[in-house]
Amino acid sequence: MILKEIVFRQNVQAQDPLRVEELVRQTGFFSDEEIQIARELVEEHLQKGSVSGYFFLFAESNGRLAGYSCFGPIPATAHSFDLYWIAVHPAFGKQGLGKTLQIKTEAMIAALGGQNMYAETSGREQYAPTRAFYRTCGYLEAAVLADFYATGDAKHIFVKTVTPGIL
Repeated sequence: MILKEIVFRQNVQAQDPLRVEELVRQTGFFSDEEIQIARELVEEHLQKGSVSGYFFLFAESNGRLAGYSCFGPIPATAHSFDLYWIAVHPAFGKQGLGKTLQIKTEAMIAALGGQNMYAETSGREQYAPTRAFYRTCGYLEAAVLADFYATGDAKHIFVKTVTPGIL
């Protein structure tokens, strides 16, 4: 699959909760509880719109969900946003789609008035490529919280200052 065949959209559609659930499950990274949360965030946006505080960027190829991001403003902050999810279907991996989603998500956050973007991930060895991805995208590791998710599973918090870019 060639990246130029990817179409991006921000609007959430009725079929997206199931499509996101399937994509997140197929990555093999997430627990059943995490997969359900990913779906619920899409459902909440469908019910409440932008008032939900969840925004999305979907990447599609020939009607198939290739990847997506979910982000939103952090309550009680002036310009800080959380990156809740960024996931790429395994069939579209290693083609630059994750980085493209990240860049476009950062531009969307900047357009919404965001200045700081936070991402968090697990300290388990399985997530070493995820931590490397954030570093490659210019994120600084701001904190490591030992035993956060479980004994021996730290929470790594990354931060990046975002600037307006091309959507």
